[in-house]
Amino acid sequence: MLLEHARTLFFKRGNLGEDGGYSSRWVRIESKPFPFYFPNSRSRVAAARLHDLHHIATEYETDWPGEAEISAWEIANGCGHYHAAWILDLGGLYFGIVVAPRRLFRAFLRGRHAVTNLYKKGFVESRLNDITVGVLRNELGLKESIPVARTADVALFAVWCACSVFVWTVLPLLALILIWLVARRAI
Repeated sequence: MLLEHARTLFFKRGNLGEDGGYSSRWVRIESKPFPFYFPNSRSRVAAARLHDLHHIATEYETDWPGEAEISAWEIANGCGHYHAAWILDLGGLYFGIVVAPRRLFRAFLRGRHAVTNLYKKGFVESRLNDITVGVLRNELGLKESIPVARTADVALFAVWCACSVFVWTVLPLLALILIWLVARRAI
């Protein structure tokens, strides 16, 4: 199947809109009890275009465990200069620690041993009708079986999990404490 067709199906199955939400001003994340919104910046859209193709190539779903898996896969293989991908993937990793830790580790291991990814390799949208999903999987090295975890894999996974906890728990907590201290002095 050509990537253009696969991406159209991906958008439809994920209820992401006709263009995957790339043109939307805000990104909506379904969470209970309330959805979470954040601005759909150019850097986020650039990363999302590649992230969505990674979803298609790896076959990770767009549910919470699937988002955690793709986050672990991308972090393990590297997000290059896509800062939005690093930040959002750390959030996915953080959530995956609780929701699907075994799947998270398998995806991380798969990413560690993948040949490359589109953040490093790049991808031109005009090629969507020239490349099949199978060709993309081959280029990324996704046809290989997941190797047995080595000590270095486990250690690196632990480091990245610690980073995600720091970025998504400790930093916001420190920011709230700082805001509270500043507000308290202003009163």
